[in-house]
Amino acid sequence: MAMILGLGALAVVTGLCSFTGFSLSQQTVIDMHASGARVDDPLVTLRCAIAGNCEDETLGEGPASAPMLVLTSLLTAVPTATAPAADTPVPTAAATAVATASPAQAVATATVTTPSALELPRVTDPRAINILLLGIDQRSAADEEGPFRTDTMILLNINPARGTVGVLSFPRDLWVEIPSYGPGRINTANFLGDSDAYPGGGGPALAMETIAENFGIRVEKYLLVNFDVFTTVVDMLAPAGVLVNVTEFIDDPTYPDDYYGTIHVTFEPGEQRMDAETLLQYARTRRTQGADFDRARRQQQVLDAVRAEVLSAGGIVNFITQAYPLWQELQENYRTNLELNEIIALGRLMGSIKREDIRYSVIDNFYASLGKTATGEDVLFPDFVAIRDLIMRTFHPQTQLTLAEVRARAEAEAAPVYVYNGTGVAGLARDTREWLLAQGVGVNGINNDVTRHRQQTEIRQYGRYNWTAQYIAELMGLPEDRIKRSADGVIAEGVLVALGADAVGIIGG
Repeated sequence: MAMILGLGALAVVTGLCSFTGFSLSQQTVIDMHASGARVDDPLVTLRCAIAGNCEDETLGEGPASAPMLVLTSLLTAVPTATAPAADTPVPTAAATAVATASPAQAVATATVTTPSALELPRVTDPRAINILLLGIDQRSAADEEGPFRTDTMILLNINPARGTVGVLSFPRDLWVEIPSYGPGRINTANFLGDSDAYPGGGGPALAMETIAENFGIRVEKYLLVNFDVFTTVVDMLAPAGVLVNVTEFIDDPTYPDDYYGTIHVTFEPGEQRMDAETLLQYARTRRTQGADFDRARRQQQVLDAVRAEVLSAGGIVNFITQAYPLWQELQENYRTNLELNEIIALGRLMGSIKREDIRYSVIDNFYASLGKTATGEDVLFPDFVAIRDLIMRTFHPQTQLTLAEVRARAEAEAAPVYVYNGTGVAGLARDTREWLLAQGVGVNGINNDVTRHRQQTEIRQYGRYNWTAQYIAELMGLPEDRIKRSADGVIAEGVLVALGADAVGIIGG
């Protein structure tokens, strides 16, 4: 079993957001220029370093060391006709020639134009695009060579017309039909494809075909990375760390390190700022009740937190200074059939999409059942009908329903509802039951949760009671990511409201 988590997939999405920083930071450059300040444009630094075609030109007035710089389309820097193979992202010869030059030197020799000439690639096709994010279990510290299984598989659906993004995580042990190979774990598709030089792109091509054959989703693009990309992006773009809210105590005395050994890691509940290595540990540990399913959710949580950090004002400032070093650092750690101008265009689009229009889902124990193969392997057998429904809700969400419409659907489910107190506040479960009754929600029972130090209230769903869980979450003003599917046996079926410290304000307000 692979012990290292391929969190590069998270870094790739972070990369899309960091390229959004290009356009946002360039707007900052324009605004500052309009007010009389002169700053370097980060995209020029990157373009000059990659293309090696910067001209020696300075402004007619003012110090030559601080020119105002703007870039035209990156299509001129990475032309399709002369670019390297799509899945081999190596620098051009010109870029290699200037690789030893510092970013400051590259900026100092760049062509100067006016802010009105700014033109960045943008998405013009309104059709949705599916991108398969693959994180391989490569141990760079152990100097391993491939081929590799994928430890992380995330399908990203970006819909420019609707302005929505769907993020769906696939468990590694999902038992599917691998084209040309027969039944197997979904995480072996990349290994088999790279081992046998599968036509059309090796491992990633076979992984994309596997998704298409089993789930009916045509995947056009892929990004494959190792987890070094994640730590590099976070270290360089968020040197002060990333703010993450830990919802439960985690104790992992056997967390795997990069050399096949173990270390002891713990996480206390509450909001905290984590550096790159700590973030990696948080998203990589399996020592919670939901094991791999919980880990997939934490990966998505970290992805969202890093996205927010990169798109913050401080993140953009960091990007201005780190664009070129970041490009250099990432060269050897990813493969993709996306061109650089496509990544930047997608990054710009991602930056314009609201957080509430990004939907995160995990194929967990409600969509797959644990079982054994004919040879005795422990795997997850997918419920294809349920997964297709999950894909529709994640990638093609309905228009916003009114609270009355959600309530009508919830009442039709007739789900049992329970309230458990996860805090040290005496009588909180009783008070919440009375509050819910006043809202028209019947409560079948109250009790104490196994933890008494929960910070955030969450809605646990036991069975397919989607509307009831959504209705209670909306009544309590909880975001959708507070709805968790569970099979821990605390209740047989229904919806459980696991109260956190924030419940005091919710029912009191």
